[in-house]
Amino acid sequence: MTAVLRAFRRGEWRTSLDRAPLPGPAGRELALVPEIVADADRRWWDSTLPALPLLTGRRQLLLEALELFGSGTVTVGGVGEQSAEDFRTALWESAGLPGPLVDRWCAMLRDHLLKRGDPPEPDGRLALVALPGNTFTCLESVCDQAERSAGVWLRPSRREPLSAARLVAALLAVGWPPARIGLYPAEQRALPGLLRLTDRHVVYGGAGLAATLRASPALTLHGPGRGCALVPRGMPADEAVAWLLPLVAADSGRFCSNVHTVVCEEPGAAQQLAPALAAALDALPPDGAWPLTAFREPGAAEHAARAVRDRLRPGDRVLTRRPPVLTSAANDVYALPQLTLLARHFTHSTPSHPLIGHEVSFPSAAVLSASPEAVRAITAASLFVYRPVKRGPV
Repeated sequence: MTAVLRAFRRGEWRTSLDRAPLPGPAGRELALVPEIVADADRRWWDSTLPALPLLTGRRQLLLEALELFGSGTVTVGGVGEQSAEDFRTALWESAGLPGPLVDRWCAMLRDHLLKRGDPPEPDGRLALVALPGNTFTCLESVCDQAERSAGVWLRPSRREPLSAARLVAALLAVGWPPARIGLYPAEQRALPGLLRLTDRHVVYGGAGLAATLRASPALTLHGPGRGCALVPRGMPADEAVAWLLPLVAADSGRFCSNVHTVVCEEPGAAQQLAPALAAALDALPPDGAWPLTAFREPGAAEHAARAVRDRLRPGDRVLTRRPPVLTSAANDVYALPQLTLLARHFTHSTPSHPLIGHEVSFPSAAVLSASPEAVRAITAASLFVYRPVKRGPV
């Protein structure tokens, strides 16, 4: 029997004739919302908005919803009652997210809201948040838009729509007006139509998606972060490894803020640092302090691992010794951490290599040495730049 995770539109959970299979166990599908249906829903929204009562106490409702999201039981369309344990089981089966990582990400969502300043005065706009499949911490943008917008539509990733559906269910459970929230799963090609139908947009995606979207004052695009770390002259290799390891490996390497490029400012330092960092990455178990995520789609782990090795250039070396893909005794498939030493010492103001700034969905980094001129160019292209004298990105 097929189980269908439903869309939420016009204040109700609804199924669809258009469906897509969910990763993980067979027999689970996701209801998709065609553009023609979304177009009709926008007209419904315009006619409904004037009659909606004022929504006050949004911050408190969001905090209560996030509490339920992380530890409560909610009713999700097509799933039924879902406990916190059920949610974690479903995420592991379909998206390969281990329980400790889910716990951490749930806490991060709540901490973001608690630390957020006063929201702007709510306006009458309908917002769209197009979510990625790599991490559900991006649901923080849904909370941000829920505080400032008249209504919010979520477009989840087909790779991981479960967390978005659960957040919608949690909001409904605490009394969020059903008309003010929507869950609009859709094919990637439907995204431009959803942008056209909404007034303000927050979109997550990689470089390919970023290249297809037109800049607009109404669009906030969270593209590739190209996180890099700068190792200064004279820093001992053991200290550098202790500092770099969590930057590369925490959160299974899935955040745009994770480091994928390590730049040594001292000539020859990369050759000393890279073997030690590779050994540290080789020592990380899949279920350790920084657990890895499993890949559920057939061939996805192999494809992710090849995305590093296919970008090697003559003289580059992969220094991690484990096979790039591991299948556990329970048939869970992981892309294991990779560390690459780039052969060149980069000296020009336009350093070019396909692994500089390249992001993958598992812990992986390229180590290189560069002149001050090249360092400036690399950091200028990075949203997240880490230095050991500072405790975060600058």
